[in-house]
Amino acid sequence: MYKFLLGIISYLFFISYVTAQPLPSEEAEYNPKKMTLTGTVIDRETQQPLEYATVSLYSHENKKVIDGTITDINGFFELKVAKGIYDVKVEYISYKPYQLFNQKIVADLDLGVINLDLDIATLDAVEVIAERTTVEVRLDKKIYNVGKDLTVRGGNVSDVLDNVPSVSVDAEGNIALRGNDNVRILINGKPSGLVGLESSDALKQLPAEAIEKVEVITSPSARYEAEGTAGILNIILRRSKLQGLNGALTTNVGHPDQAGISGNINFRTGDINLFNTLSYRYNESPGLWYTYTTFKRNGNISDEKRDWIETTKGFTNNFGVEWYINETSSITTAMVYSDNSGDNNSTNLLLQYDSNGNLLSENLRLDPELRDSKNIQYSFNYTKNFQNDGHTLTFDFQFEDNNNDQYSLINVDGIDTDILTQLVDNSKIFLRTDYVLPIGEDSQFEMGYRGDFDESVTDYKVELLNENTGVFEIDTGLTNVFNFRNYIHAAYAQFGSKINKFSYLVGLRMENTQLTLDQPTSGDFEKRNFTGLFPTINLTYEFNEDENLTFGYNRRLRRPWSFFLNPYPSRSSLTNIFQGNPGLIPTYTGSFDLGYLNRFNKFVLTSSLYYQHSINVIKFISRETGETVDIDGQDIPVIQRGPANIATENRYGLEFNLSYSPNRKWRVNTDFNVYNSIIDGNFEDTNFDSENLTWGIRLNNKLTLPGKIDWQTSLNYRGPSEDAQNRRDGVFSTNLAFSKDLFKEKASIAFNINDLFDSRSYNGTVETEDFINERELRFRGVRSYNLSFTYRFNQKKKPQRPSNFGGGDIEM
Repeated sequence: MYKFLLGIISYLFFISYVTAQPLPSEEAEYNPKKMTLTGTVIDRETQQPLEYATVSLYSHENKKVIDGTITDINGFFELKVAKGIYDVKVEYISYKPYQLFNQKIVADLDLGVINLDLDIATLDAVEVIAERTTVEVRLDKKIYNVGKDLTVRGGNVSDVLDNVPSVSVDAEGNIALRGNDNVRILINGKPSGLVGLESSDALKQLPAEAIEKVEVITSPSARYEAEGTAGILNIILRRSKLQGLNGALTTNVGHPDQAGISGNINFRTGDINLFNTLSYRYNESPGLWYTYTTFKRNGNISDEKRDWIETTKGFTNNFGVEWYINETSSITTAMVYSDNSGDNNSTNLLLQYDSNGNLLSENLRLDPELRDSKNIQYSFNYTKNFQNDGHTLTFDFQFEDNNNDQYSLINVDGIDTDILTQLVDNSKIFLRTDYVLPIGEDSQFEMGYRGDFDESVTDYKVELLNENTGVFEIDTGLTNVFNFRNYIHAAYAQFGSKINKFSYLVGLRMENTQLTLDQPTSGDFEKRNFTGLFPTINLTYEFNEDENLTFGYNRRLRRPWSFFLNPYPSRSSLTNIFQGNPGLIPTYTGSFDLGYLNRFNKFVLTSSLYYQHSINVIKFISRETGETVDIDGQDIPVIQRGPANIATENRYGLEFNLSYSPNRKWRVNTDFNVYNSIIDGNFEDTNFDSENLTWGIRLNNKLTLPGKIDWQTSLNYRGPSEDAQNRRDGVFSTNLAFSKDLFKEKASIAFNINDLFDSRSYNGTVETEDFINERELRFRGVRSYNLSFTYRFNQKKKPQRPSNFGGGDIEM
């Protein structure tokens, strides 16, 4: 690590030396007298000054950025420049840029008032009404701007995603898109251990303040990986493009006990851009897991209640350098490091009754679990832009290594009985190259390669107390090692064109998967190799600039990951266990999506009809194992829950989003999704046929009160659902937030209440031939309060213009 730090210091010294040298100019001499360039930037329509507009000064000879600045609260800017010939460019997001070419500056020059016009072409792609709305609408995706959402201030990635239209987070932290839990989560267009493919806990590592936006992609083109039958969620991290030094600092404190501090800083000078985001979080979250099981064969009852307080703490650092080699090429390198630890102090009370309600046994189990995880990720991106607009070549490399360790000393009725240790070591290599070639004015060809190389080792050790000797001994029947390897090679090609009002994009992707399952403990070893073709079609017809119709088809798959495949059972409960299934095979899904977009008056309506047909669907099933555990002389049946390929599924759905913004002070957005799932399947002579119609609705209202206080309310309801074994009750929740800008909008203070009515409780029933199990789960605990303060220097209050860092802008 010291070598890495030494390299960074040396690099910064080199950059400081280079940027300190005199800048070339046609008439400038060494250390020349500086001229003053001034002006004022305003909105042409409203005649209001535009604060934080970017003013860039280019060398007319080599088209390189020489210097730059931003406008103040009055729209005024001032630059000191040497004599010479320059090009001047003024930019502000969602506005057309203003450019002056071949400006000969030999004395102080005032450019006067510069009027910027809204960019209508941008408005066609991104909905902008006065101020940019919380939800931006594009033809093939929805974009959620996190910086506008007050209700997630001080929260984490999981909180952010739970507020995104079309997305839901269930009681166990699992993410679903349109009710389908097989959704691929990316960061800046690439896989990342920061969100994890195997653990919802990893979603808590990144603070909400580090996220600029979330892209919801329900009809991915061939350029995207085929993983994720529901679609893709792409999380874009913040990074400024302003010249000079700028940044922001956010602190928060809340109840139940939580606190955090995060900051981002960006320094851009000439052709170099340095950026860094650092955060530390501490959080305590109470939780509840309750099951009441009635066994049909004898009427006995198992009453089990598990309470816990989960404490997490840790920091995440994202540091990178962007170098514009010349006017056509750039290199971006970055390092992300996170170090997190915590504990989960769980108390499990198990009561057993006979059919007459008489108490048979009582068991108190304490499980203080300690966790420690570290993740380091290096990434490299090279982008080459050729002379023709849109003609590009990109290359990405990423290496990631993470460790996730867990340790538990279980105490039963006052006696230490079990020592559980789980060590997980995971490494990943990611390669990708894309080539885009424009053909004529309205056509484009694209091709590329991608390689994912994932290896993990799960070392699980169980030590049980020998009551005769009083010594802990390794249980060879439960202790195991599971080696998992997943190599994926992919190649794609696609072609798109526009003919009058009609546009199309067709593509084909090939993916080869090489899977290795190695269980040294049992001696089981298996290799699998399968190849799939994944065609995509996206069509658009524009009736006019405010109304269009889209159609999309894509074939995708769901690969079972290592946790699902590991056959060894968990021991969080003696009577309710989770066990993986090494026999799982991929789920394949064909999806059709018909979308309609219309902008009328102050409304924006987006809607879609969708249909998905899936085979080899993975569902979680519950069943008795036939085994029992002895608790106080009573043989208690063990219930197992795990994944299995059980069915074919047909899913029909309708989704629409309606936005209304009558003025700058009031914005309303609602999202509604209803779908019907028809499952046809059998597993081990048990029928799992079912039909389920369910729905969900979300309403977000933001209003500016007198005194410029922003008030935001978010209402969310997920309707009841049912399948062959499970019935889940509807869930309603409300979030409330207030925010006030301070110090001439350089700072903000926000207060939010999460789950205002303390109603986010997940209740349901599992019924099989052997038992009826009633459940309640509250993984986020109780109503929470959070107070946050943000201070910005030389930075916009609103999110910056999206950058092309790390594949963040990965659409066609």
